[in-house]
Amino acid sequence: MEDYTDIGATTPEALEISRKSRRLISELIGDDRPEDRIRQRCVIATGDPSVAGLLRFKGDPIQAGLAALERGAPIFVDINMVFAGVLKKGHNSPVETFLGRGDDLARQQGITRTSAGVLAMQERLDGSIVVIGNAPSALLSLCDLMDAGSALPGLVVGVPVGFVNAAESKQRLREMDVPSISTEGTRGGTPIAVAAINEIINAHARSRK
Repeated sequence: MEDYTDIGATTPEALEISRKSRRLISELIGDDRPEDRIRQRCVIATGDPSVAGLLRFKGDPIQAGLAALERGAPIFVDINMVFAGVLKKGHNSPVETFLGRGDDLARQQGITRTSAGVLAMQERLDGSIVVIGNAPSALLSLCDLMDAGSALPGLVVGVPVGFVNAAESKQRLREMDVPSISTEGTRGGTPIAVAAINEIINAHARSRK
């Protein structure tokens, strides 16, 4: 862990805190595989070691994410809190939010604004990275598009939180033929979504040095 560098830590004190956190968490959950780095970061983001056991990885999502970042694929997120947390440096991918992109459609069809944003931007989703931390409806709409062959992202980080369709939307994502990172059950949210994608961004930035 001594050589670990977090591009989000911009001062010596911040970097030392990051490295100390990594050392502590790696002793709890291990540091043997690339997925462990994502587990570590999600545990640090939530302060909850049990989160490590909830994460699910399908279709080599880390390599899929690195490949998407290498080609500068866009990163689409569900809400502004996730947008604010995603690192904007260490890569050349634009970061955009679904929120506010399909408001007319939301009013016309009576669906959520995030779901409408997914539908409104479907033509840009192929090969992209999609990060959903809060809106099960957005993830379900994305799965509908993938089922219909209308969109195929390069990576989906799908960890919406809540008691209405959150667990179901993530289970459906795991049944899709797309690289994904998700959580079991009702738990998830912005901290986990941001932690997962930012760890992939960190890995990408380190690989380019």
